[in-house]
Amino acid sequence: MRRFEVVLFDLDGTLVDSSALILDSFHYTTEKVLGRRFPDAEILSRVGGGNLDTQMAVLDADRADDLVRVYREHNNSAYADLSCFAGIKDVLAELKRRGSRLGVVSAKRAPTIEIAFEAAGLGGIFDVVVGSDATTRYKPDPEPILHALRLLDATPQQAAYVGDSPFDAAAAKAAGVFAVAVGWGGIHRVEDADAFVETPEELLHAL
Repeated sequence: MRRFEVVLFDLDGTLVDSSALILDSFHYTTEKVLGRRFPDAEILSRVGGGNLDTQMAVLDADRADDLVRVYREHNNSAYADLSCFAGIKDVLAELKRRGSRLGVVSAKRAPTIEIAFEAAGLGGIFDVVVGSDATTRYKPDPEPILHALRLLDATPQQAAYVGDSPFDAAAAKAAGVFAVAVGWGGIHRVEDADAFVETPEELLHAL
């Protein structure tokens, strides 16, 4: 039954339902530091692309450090209340049963990923976790995915990457892995992936 020996996942909008928390954290941060609120669409269009420093520098390069600091203070505490999307834990359990090795490749740093894992009950499931503090280049660059594959001693041909954003699909394709886009994230709509799924059942079928 196993199609891919390695299945890598994005975190936000793919495994955990965090779109509202992310948007709230951005609005809280820009209002506190800059005294202004950016349109929702402008904020969400950048979520998942680059690391947080890059995203904040686009909003205000002169205050990027302050924006990052305030965002992390607010967002990390909010992540303690995260939960998985319905059906995701069943997908992960079935993939493990089939013998697939699992990983997370996220734009979040490792400490924040650990907070999310604890809150959502995902601890101990993944064989590798690559956060934005593990590489010097970020999605849509393929380096984070390739780094995860190196840690697993796996080839791109053995792997799939599951995400909810155009940055995820672009990184997967650039890395040479099978790109699966999910439709339940609430942040992006992905057009250019090898497969698009709307439900966890469809995701299992694609993998």
